[in-house]
Amino acid sequence: MKALIYGFYVAALALLLTGLRELLFGFEENRCSMTYMFEYPEYRRVQLPRRVARQYPAYGLYLYGEGLYAQETQNLKLSGAPVLFLPGNAGSYKQARSLGSVALRKAEGLDGEIHLNVFTIDYNEELVALYGGSLIRQTRFLHESIKVILQLYKNLPDPPSSVVLVGHSMGGVIARALFSLPRFNPRLVSLILTQASPHQAPVLSLDPFILDFYSSVRRCWSARAEDLRNVTVLSVGGGYRDYQVRSGLTTLTCPAEDLNKMVVVVTAVPRTWVSTDHLSIVWCKELVLATVRAFFDLIEPETGQFTKDTERRMSVLNHHFIRHPVRLPGEQINSPVSFSGTLEAWSEVNTLRLFYSAPKEVRVQYFLFALSSRRKAYTHFYCRNSNLEMSSWLFGCTQMNGSVCVQAVDLSFRTELLPAYKVRSVKLSELFAISHLVIDASNPNARQFIVECEWQREESLTVPVPVPHVLSFGLTVSEVTINSSGLLHTLQLQHFHQVYQAFKITVNSQCKVTKERLPSIYRLKVPWFREDSFITASIPSVTEISGMLHTSRQDNTSSALLLLHTAPNCQYKVSVRASFPKVLGQILRFCGPALPVYVAVALLLALKSQMSSVLRTGRAVNTRDTVAKGLQLHKLEPPVLLLHLFLRQGWFQEGWSALGLPAVDLLSLTTLEDLSHDVVGPKQDWPRLVSPLLCILGAAVAFWGSAVLSMFLRALSFLLAPLHRPSVSRHCGTLHLPAQILLILSLTALGRLTCGALSVTAGFLLHLYRVLRLQMTERSLSHMLNLAPQSMQQNTENGCSTSEGQRKHNECNGTPLLSESALQEVRDDLQLHQNVSALLTLPVMLSAPSLIYWSRNIRYSAHLDPDPFWPHTLPLLIASVLLVNCNTLTLSHSAAHVRNGTLSGVYPALCPTLPEIGSRYPRDPEEGVSGRRWIDRWMDGWMDVRNGEIVIYA
Repeated sequence: MKALIYGFYVAALALLLTGLRELLFGFEENRCSMTYMFEYPEYRRVQLPRRVARQYPAYGLYLYGEGLYAQETQNLKLSGAPVLFLPGNAGSYKQARSLGSVALRKAEGLDGEIHLNVFTIDYNEELVALYGGSLIRQTRFLHESIKVILQLYKNLPDPPSSVVLVGHSMGGVIARALFSLPRFNPRLVSLILTQASPHQAPVLSLDPFILDFYSSVRRCWSARAEDLRNVTVLSVGGGYRDYQVRSGLTTLTCPAEDLNKMVVVVTAVPRTWVSTDHLSIVWCKELVLATVRAFFDLIEPETGQFTKDTERRMSVLNHHFIRHPVRLPGEQINSPVSFSGTLEAWSEVNTLRLFYSAPKEVRVQYFLFALSSRRKAYTHFYCRNSNLEMSSWLFGCTQMNGSVCVQAVDLSFRTELLPAYKVRSVKLSELFAISHLVIDASNPNARQFIVECEWQREESLTVPVPVPHVLSFGLTVSEVTINSSGLLHTLQLQHFHQVYQAFKITVNSQCKVTKERLPSIYRLKVPWFREDSFITASIPSVTEISGMLHTSRQDNTSSALLLLHTAPNCQYKVSVRASFPKVLGQILRFCGPALPVYVAVALLLALKSQMSSVLRTGRAVNTRDTVAKGLQLHKLEPPVLLLHLFLRQGWFQEGWSALGLPAVDLLSLTTLEDLSHDVVGPKQDWPRLVSPLLCILGAAVAFWGSAVLSMFLRALSFLLAPLHRPSVSRHCGTLHLPAQILLILSLTALGRLTCGALSVTAGFLLHLYRVLRLQMTERSLSHMLNLAPQSMQQNTENGCSTSEGQRKHNECNGTPLLSESALQEVRDDLQLHQNVSALLTLPVMLSAPSLIYWSRNIRYSAHLDPDPFWPHTLPLLIASVLLVNCNTLTLSHSAAHVRNGTLSGVYPALCPTLPEIGSRYPRDPEEGVSGRRWIDRWMDGWMDVRNGEIVIYA
C-alpha cells in the first residue's frame, strides 16, 4: 500500500514538473536584439519641492542623458517632448536607458530638430506586485512628478501641456491609476504605453490593498469612460516567454466602442514579431525601435511637442503596433495617380498567377490585370513582394487608353508587412469603378526583388480542420494535405478557442522542383485578440508550431486560424495533435496562483487526520502518511460545486453579500456560467477536471514539501546539537505559562510597532525551535537505547545474571526508565509538530513580501504603514506560541475527559518517565548507582560506553 501511495505522488510530482517545464522553458528562444549605449549613461536628479521630498523620501525623479546631451541639460533647460518612464515591481529607474538611448540616436539622425526628454522615476525597487500598501503612494508621487516636469518647460514659447507615460509591469497599472486621484487633471496625460502590465487583475492577490487598488482603478475607468475617451492607452503583452505576467492579463477593461484603447501581444507587433520575457520587453531592440518611431511620428514639427489630435495618435500607433501598411502615417491616398513610361513598359497578365524576379538594372515595368473576366470566378486578388522599396505598388485603374492605364487610385494603403515580404489582398466586390489592377514593378535603384500575384477564390482556399480532444494525449491526429496551387491557404482550426487547449502543429513542406522561391510564412491568427504569431520557414522543411491561446473566446462563435503563405506547386502536410505537457503548462499559467490554496487545504486535511489519530489511539502517525491522506476530493469538490450553484441564485447572493462575505474565487478557466449555460459547439467537460487536478498537484506539493521540510529539520538539528545540552525529555523546548503570555504580548507589540509579518515569523521560528529540540531528543534516545543492551550483555558475560541486569535497567522506584515507549512518545510529538510546522510555513511565506518591503524601507520608517498582515498577527501568534507546549499525551487525555463528560485533569500530574537534565536522585544501596543516576552521569559526561564496557569518570 505504501508503495502505491509513493507511486501516486511520484506521478503527481512528474505532472507538476512537466507543467512547470512547459511554463518556464516551453517557448521559443529569446530572439530580441540587445540595445546598446554608445556613450556613458547619466541620470540627472531633478530637484523636487521640499514638501514632496519630505513626504516621499524614498522616491526620486531623474532625467536620462548621454555625452553632449547630458552636458547640455545639466541645468535642466529643456526643449524636447517629455516622456516619463515608470518601473514596475522591483524595477530600477535605470531601465529607462534603452528607451532614452535609442531616442537620442534617433534625434541625432534628424539633426536635433525634434527630440525627446526621457525622465524616469525611482520607486526604490519596491515589491508593489506583492505588497499593495505602497501603490497609492507611488501613484501620488507620479502626480507630483508630472507637475514638476511640466514646470521645467514653462519658459518655452509652446510649452507641453501633457506628458507621455511609459509604464513597465506595475508601472503601467500605476499610470492608469493616476486618473483615480481626486485632484488629478486628465489633460496632464494624453498617451499611456504599458509593457507587460497586468491591467485585468493582479498576478498574485496577497493582501487586500492590491485588490482595493485594482477595484478603484476599474471603477474610475468605468464610471468616467466618456471623460477618458480622449486618453490613448496602448497595452503590449510579452507573449509566452513572459511567464510572470501572462498576456491575457494585459487586456484593458474598457468599452468595446472606445477605439483609443488598444491591446496587442508583442509577437504581433510589426517589425518585432518576437516574444519577450518580463524584463527583456524593456530593452528588446525591436520593440524599443517601434516605440521610438511612434513617438517621433507623434511630434508636431511646428511645436516640437506631442500632437493633441486623437485621430493622429491612433493612426500612428496602428501603423507601428497593429498593422504596418508600409506607407507613412498621414500620407494622402485619395489623389489620382498617373503613370509614366513607354508602351513597352506595360505587360498584360492573362494567366492566373504572376511570378516576376526583377533584374539588377534600372527598369520601368507595369503589369496589368483585367477584372472583367475574373469577377465571377474569383473573390480576391492576392499579391506579395519582397524587397520592393516603393510603398505604392498596387493600383486600381479607373481610366484606360488602349493597353495603358492613364489614371488610377492607390490600393497599397492596406498593405500588411510580414516577416519576409509585404502582402496585399484585395476583395474584388469592393472594386466597383475599377477595370484593371496595376502592379508597379519598376526598379529605379537596380535592386533585385520578387513579385508574386494570383487570383483567389476564398472558399477553395479555406480548409476546416477539427482539432483533437484535449484529453487525447497526442494519440489522435488531425491531418490535412495541401497540394498548393496558390500562394495563401487558410486552415480553420475548428473548436480551438479555449486557453486550456494546447496543440503541437507540424507543417511538412516539400517541392518537386527546386527553384527560386520566397520563404513560407505560417501565421497563427486569433480573430478576437491581437496575439498573432509568425514563423518563417524555408522549403523544404519540417516546422513545429505551438498552438496555444492567451485569451478564450467567450461566445465560442469563432476559432483560431492558421494562415499558410505558401509557395506554388509544393505540398504541405499539416498535422494537429493535442500536447498534454503544454496543456499542463497552460493550466499552471492560468491557475498556478491558486495552487497555494490547494496546498493549504491538503495540509489542513493532513493535520485533521493526525489529530484524529491522536484522539482515537493516542498515537501519532508518520507525517508523510497524514499528508498522503490529505487528498480527499470528496470532502472538497462537492461543497465547492454546490456553493457555486447556490451563488447563481439571486436570493443566495443577496444573503452572502449581506453577511459581508467576500466574493468566491473562481479558476481562470471556468466561470459560473459554464456550470449551467449551453454554449455553441461541442460540450467541453475538461474545465471541470481542472480543480481536481489542482487538488492532486497541491497534495503532491504538500507531500514532497513536508518530506523536504523534515529532512531540512533533521540536518539543521545536527548543526545545532553542539550548542545544546542533550535531553531525553519530551518537554524540551516548552514554555511556562507566564513565558507564553509574555512572548505573546511582546511579539504583538513588536508587530504593532514594526511589521506584523516580523512577529509572525518570530512565532514560527519559536515553534520551529520546539521541533528541532524534539528532533535532537529523538536522536539522543535512539542512541541510548542502542547502547544500553550492549552494557547488559557485557555484564552477563562477567557473571551477572541477565534477569538481574534487565531488572536494574528497566526499573527505578517502580517506574520504567528507558524503553521503546518513551522513544515512541517523543516521536509522536515530533510527528505532530512537524505537521503543525508545515502548516505554519504557509502564512510565513505569504507574509514574506511585507517583511521584505519593511526591511528595505526601515531606514525611512520603522513602522510598516499600511500593514496588510496586522489583522492576522494576533491569532497566528497565539496559535503558534500555545502550540509549542502541545503533545500527544495531553491531547489524548483531553479527548478522554471530554468523552467522559468532564474537563478536569486536562493536564494531569503525570509521573515523568524520563529525567530532566541535571536532576539528581538518591543512590539505591542495593543497586549501587540507580538507573536515573546512570542516565544523568552519561548525560553529564561522567560515564561512557566503550567496547561494551561502562567507563565511569567520577
